Amino acid sequence: MQKNRNLSPLIVTVLALNLGHATERKLHTVARANLCVTEGTIEESPADRLTVNVPKMRAYVNASTPQAVEAHFTYLGAADREARLGSGELRRQFGLKLRAADACNLIYAMWRIDPESKLVVSVKSKPTEHTSAQCANRGYRNVKPTRSKPVPVLRSGSEHTLRAEMNGAEMKVFVDNGLVWEGSLGADSLDFDGPVGMRSDNARLKIELRVGEPFKPSPAGCRAGGEPE
Repeated sequence: MQKNRNLSPLIVTVLALNLGHATERKLHTVARANLCVTEGTIEESPADRLTVNVPKMRAYVNASTPQAVEAHFTYLGAADREARLGSGELRRQFGLKLRAADACNLIYAMWRIDPESKLVVSVKSKPTEHTSAQCANRGYRNVKPTRSKPVPVLRSGSEHTLRAEMNGAEMKVFVDNGLVWEGSLGADSLDFDGPVGMRSDNARLKIELRVGEPFKPSPAGCRAGGEPE
């Protein structure tokens, strides 16, 4: 008699639900005291919620962590004041940074809000340059994913979770625990290394920032000059 080799419907359902979702990891909530803010301001409210209401915010975690970073955030609309990017474009966006060595060498997972809603992953690489004055907005390379799906349109008052993680040159980005971007960043993405962090342009936000453990705060303090790209 031939054995039934088919998986049970329950097992198939469980596998389907877990496919493409974020790997369960223990995360550490980052307090304002463990952030180096290199441009703009970040205020802290109760329960380690961070508030942003400036044209440009740039920050990195002043600690050694795995290359995994997550933001549970509430989007509250446009910042009270707005500023154009170096390209002259007026863009509203919020995103995460990985391997942020300096202003000219880092990786972004950016949730663009306006004028177009989409998730963009970029490598900024200028190996011989290290300050914003040197590289300005040059050195960006947008990476094409091997698979992706659209992100929700952000509306004022909506809450979401944005997560990015790297394993070597491979990167995955999740929105609300669902995979929205996956691909290889290329060998040049491993030519530099640094902490994780976050960035916003022209957006008002409340954020709980979380990073992978182990979490080891740096006793050296914030880097001189930072990376205000």
